[in-house]
Amino acid sequence: MRMTSKIIALVWVVLYSLSIPINASATTGEKEHANSKPVKKLVANKKCNKCHDDEDDKVWEYDEGALEGITRNIYVPSEKFENSVHGQQNCVGCHGNVELTKGEHDEYLPVIVSCIQCHMDTIEEQKDQPDPKYKRLSVVMEQTDDYMHSVHAKPSIADQSKTNATCHDCHDAHNVGAPKSEARAEHRLKNPEVCGRCHEQEKEDYMTSVHGKEVMEKNNIESAVCSDCHTNHNISSPETDEAQLTITKNCGNCHESALKTYQASYHGQVNRLGYTNTAQCYDCHGNHDLKKADDPKSTVHLDNRLETCQQCHEDAPEGFLSFNAHADKDDFEKNPIIWLTAKFMEWLIIGVFGFFWTHVILWGYREFRDRQQGKGYIPPATADTVYFRRFTTTWRVLHLLFAVSTMTLALSGSTLLLSHTAWAPFVINLLGGPEIEAIIHRTAGVIWLSVFLTHFGTAVYNIRNSHGKFRWFGPTSMVPNWQDLRDVGRMFRWFFGMADRPSFDRWSYWQKFDYWAPFWGAAIIGFSGIMLFMPTLTAIILPGFVFNIATIIHAEEALLAVIFLFTVHFFNAHFRPDKFPMSTTIFTGSIPLDEFKHEHKLEYERLKASGELEKHLVNKPSRLVTTGSNLIAILLIFAGLTILTLVLIGFTTMH
Repeated sequence: MRMTSKIIALVWVVLYSLSIPINASATTGEKEHANSKPVKKLVANKKCNKCHDDEDDKVWEYDEGALEGITRNIYVPSEKFENSVHGQQNCVGCHGNVELTKGEHDEYLPVIVSCIQCHMDTIEEQKDQPDPKYKRLSVVMEQTDDYMHSVHAKPSIADQSKTNATCHDCHDAHNVGAPKSEARAEHRLKNPEVCGRCHEQEKEDYMTSVHGKEVMEKNNIESAVCSDCHTNHNISSPETDEAQLTITKNCGNCHESALKTYQASYHGQVNRLGYTNTAQCYDCHGNHDLKKADDPKSTVHLDNRLETCQQCHEDAPEGFLSFNAHADKDDFEKNPIIWLTAKFMEWLIIGVFGFFWTHVILWGYREFRDRQQGKGYIPPATADTVYFRRFTTTWRVLHLLFAVSTMTLALSGSTLLLSHTAWAPFVINLLGGPEIEAIIHRTAGVIWLSVFLTHFGTAVYNIRNSHGKFRWFGPTSMVPNWQDLRDVGRMFRWFFGMADRPSFDRWSYWQKFDYWAPFWGAAIIGFSGIMLFMPTLTAIILPGFVFNIATIIHAEEALLAVIFLFTVHFFNAHFRPDKFPMSTTIFTGSIPLDEFKHEHKLEYERLKASGELEKHLVNKPSRLVTTGSNLIAILLIFAGLTILTLVLIGFTTMH
């Protein structure tokens, strides 16, 4: 009996001990199952292919319900799908709402495909252990992000429950080819057809265009299709500035030389700054129905061009017809006059700066050495210094107006001319946009020319009322003479330590050059500016190609003037050792007598000998005048050097 009890007890112990891991295992399994996501049972692709890869039964016809009698293409060639970038994917991986019952699914299933979610999940999985076969997925995600911000991803106006276009509306979902594959090339040729499903009128116009005929009739994959102009994924409404700027830029992907010459024009400069208020490629050439320039239906054909110009220039005369909108100034064979004009201006710039920058360097060195040897001018320390009046109030005011208007012209004009720089868009926004900039530029131009004409008129009046006493080549005349040429030679001998510093009368040769340069500039820049400002009137009088010449001259001469003023003139007047850090003579109107004797020794001796010196002597400028003059000089010098820096950045990166 005891043995039987022991055996029964032993059995219970064994059974109890065996039950512990069994229960624990069951509990663990239940927990794991509770924490895991439900896994959808995948259906083998071959089951789908039984119906969808049947060449003899490509169309399904609904036999009941709301779609009764309507047919749908259900043919998906398995060979094409398997060779696509998604060829290893499972059908129900995309068609997640498909469930087979006895090999069939509901015929009224909606098409629910989340390309974006799948790509997002896949790239998340690749974070820690990237698979080389998904190396292009990051590019796809960038394109996805572009799409999500595009007009296609927005709700349709007709049906807000749908977007304007989904991925599979544009892509052949079952035959997405890898880059440079045959499938990708085939899809490119189908691009107009795909877009045309929604944009029917645009497709119809495109079919008649030079691009459309190349693609649709000749299968030329190099010709432009919709996505080349509108981009692939980040598509905006063509009414937006963003889309218009993008389309213009994309034209240049094929038409590089045309884009280069366009960007050299006023139209292109404004466009490059990010504005669309000037003519763009499609404004002149047309858009979807674009024709070759020699096609009689082309908007830029000679018979139609004037009408095209008149869309913006309402009263444009026939002179506009000879304007070459894409003239290449570097092409002598096609544009000899324009080429010669450009080369003349280039060599003029090289010649002027070659001479005067050499002059600046040598002068700076020699004057610095002279000051080391105690030969230079040292300002006196006494407070009762006698001053010599050099400029009247009228000339000081005119100089100030001329300086301010010149800097305004330089900043506003260079912003357009150097529109390729990073600083130009910032400045144009600061000025209020290109339309306000044009007003500022032209207002400054009117002031600039008015100052010039006022001075010129006054000078002529004074000469006529001198009763024959004015000496054209005398010591007070600004007219260059042989003595100036001799002074140049003597100055260079001094530079090299071969002679003493030459003495000058009222005007030195470099001051005469500074004076006559604005005469040349006012004539060249002013006249060309007026021509460009009033194109209709200009084209009535002159042929249109003068706009090409005027554009070159206006820009190149302006660059010459700006760089010369803020390097050579600033050095002569402010930065050479005897003047550093600045001279305020032109603002106060007077100069210390000792400095006057040093700078204009011949005039000092002439006035002293004639007894006229005393009437030019004045007291030291008041503290208020001195402080105001210093402030004006500092502001103008700072502004000039800032503009010079911006211009040099642009000038050195123009070509």
